[in-house]
Parts: sequence; structure tokens; C-alpha cells
Amino acid sequence: MSTLVPTSASPAAPDSQDAGALLVSVVIPCLNEAENIETCVSAALEAIARMGVQGEVVVADNDSEDDSARLAEQAGARVVIECRRGYGSAYLAGFAASKGRYIVMADADLTYDFNEIPRFVAALEEGAEMVIGDRMDNIQPGAMPWLHRYVGNPILTGLLNLFFRTGINDAHCGMRALRRDVLPRLDLRTTGMEFASEMVIRASKENLRIAEFPIEYHPRGGESKLSSFSDGWRHLRFLLVHSPNHLFIVPGAALAGLGTSVVVFVGAGLDFFGRAWGLHALIGGTLLMIVGTQVLALGLCAHAYGTYFMGEQDPWFDRMRARFRLEHGLLLGGFFMLVGVVIGGLILATWIAHGFGSLADERLAVIAASLLIVGIQIFFSSFLLSILGLRRR
Repeated sequence: MSTLVPTSASPAAPDSQDAGALLVSVVIPCLNEAENIETCVSAALEAIARMGVQGEVVVADNDSEDDSARLAEQAGARVVIECRRGYGSAYLAGFAASKGRYIVMADADLTYDFNEIPRFVAALEEGAEMVIGDRMDNIQPGAMPWLHRYVGNPILTGLLNLFFRTGINDAHCGMRALRRDVLPRLDLRTTGMEFASEMVIRASKENLRIAEFPIEYHPRGGESKLSSFSDGWRHLRFLLVHSPNHLFIVPGAALAGLGTSVVVFVGAGLDFFGRAWGLHALIGGTLLMIVGTQVLALGLCAHAYGTYFMGEQDPWFDRMRARFRLEHGLLLGGFFMLVGVVIGGLILATWIAHGFGSLADERLAVIAASLLIVGIQIFFSSFLLSILGLRRR
């Protein structure tokens, strides 16, 4: 639950002027930053005053256990209390409370220079819809642990660019800015540190004009709230679950393709890698084929959920759903099941004809069972996709 703590000390408070006249709101998330928050608020207000524009500083206090909220209010900020802990929760509360046409974001730990605010606002005035700072070439000694600088941030930013083609150098910089009118399009929801990734991903999917320029990153004041591994995992998890192609489609297609190739080669008795392969290789191939098919089906369902329930857009999936219908999936699944049943029937007939003796068609039996399983997967996954499509508008 968020509660607003009004203040008459802020020159940009809504009760002191027409909120519609505010050009910029500087939103600062705060959790137990009593030793830093006054300096941050004062620096932000001074930067706004030097610009000669109407603005405000909104501190989103994340239920601090120290005097952060009181000190921020005394320094001239408007304070909103967000009791639900989390980096994203604090920012969502701060965004909801802010009134400016432009929103500038910065942490309350002295790592960012609030004198950069005019540059962010200028970039928005020039047409950018989101502006992100790039810290990576201007990190002061001791400001960022080597694990974050050389491992965590490069890997996560690289994956984000690979999955979503954002072209951002520093996707997790905490100093950034955006136009207020793009917030409904971003539809931000996450409550933790992955909020930073969500902003960039949603901006990319909405084709926002993103600007980026170098800024300095300073040593932190006070104790860090960042947990390297748990917060890093939250970022990675968020990237994966928002990229069904890389989480499901690509691995599933690779597994199914490899498994099918093994089944064809071994089933036909062909040699590869200089040797003949037997029943165990065939079982391994069918396992890969079955698992790959299931992963592909999950990927298609994830795409459907994202499209129909979350407003996601993917050109590839849009083309596929325009071309193929439920009946196509049922026919394909039915075909695989029919082939599996026919092969199984032939094996059973041969077994009966030989007086219920030993079953010598192990390879055909494995292939028949695998085709039947794959057919069932395709058949019922097609129905699930059709059910998800009922949400289509």
C-alpha cells in the first residue's frame, strides 16, 4: 500500500502550483538511506533550479526503518511511502505520485551525479522517449565490484541485446529518464531489481526512441542493498521468460531435429561417425525427439499467452497463427498417431503369426511408440493453443 506524505517545503509540490506546469519529476527510490537522501534531494532540486524550469523531487520511500522519509521531506522532496519492499515497487509508487512531463530516475546512494539531469531532459526534449546512462567506461575506482563490471552486467546486457535487439550498452544503469506519456505503453509490473530490465525490454517491444550517453558512476554511500547472485538470477529469469523463442522454440527445435536425425539414421541401419548404432542410440534419439516436441509445444503456448493475454507482438508467431489453424495441428498429430498405430499393429500381427514367441522387432516398437507419443503431444497441444486463442480480440 502506498501513502503520500505531503510537504509544503517542496517548491514543486502539487499544492504549491499547477501540477500541469511541471516539466520534470526526479524520482528517487529509497530504503534506509538516511545518510545520503538529503544530499541527493538537495542536488536534484539545485539541478532543476539551474535549468530554470518547474520541477519536483519525489522520494519513494520503501518502508525505511530509519529517518529517510523525514529527512527527504525536510530537504524539499515530496515523499510517497511504499510498504511493499522492492526496487520496482518503489519506482511504480514514485511514478504514480509524480506530476512532471518528464521523469528522471536516480538512486539514493550517491552513485549518480544529479547535475546530469539537464542532459537527460535535453535528450527527451530532442525527441527521445527514453534515455539511459552508460556507466561502463566511466566507473570510478571502487564504485562497482569486478564481478558486476566484468561478468554480471556484460552478460546480462549481452543477453538482453541478443534476445530483444535493444542495442543498449548498459541496460542496468539506474539513472535514466522517460516521457510520462509512454508509461501506459510500457505497462511496467515487476517489483524487484528486474524492473530495470523490464523497462528496456518493454521499450524495445514498443519501438520507443531510446537515447544513451556516457555518465560517471561514483562509489556508493552507505551499505549496498544489491544481492549479486539472487538479483542477477532475477534479471536472467526475467529475460528468459520474456523470450519464448530462446527459452523454448530454439532449444526445442534443436532437440527435435537432432532426435529425428538419430531415429532416421539408426532406424534405417545407416552408419555414422564410422560405426553402426543400435537400440540404445535409437532410444536416445526418440527421447530427444519427444522432449524437443514437448518443448516446442510449450514455446508456442507461451507465445500464445503473451500475444492474447499480455499484448505481446512477435512477427514470426503472428505469421504462423495466420497460416495454421487448429485443424492443421489435429491433422499433423493424427498422422503421427496413425503411423505409430499402424507400425504397432504390424508388429502385433507378426508376433501373433509367430505363435506369441519372442518379440524381435525392438527398433520398430520403439519408433512406433515414439511416433504415437509425438502425435498425442501435437494433437492436444493444438487444442490448448486453440483454447488460448479464444481470448483473441
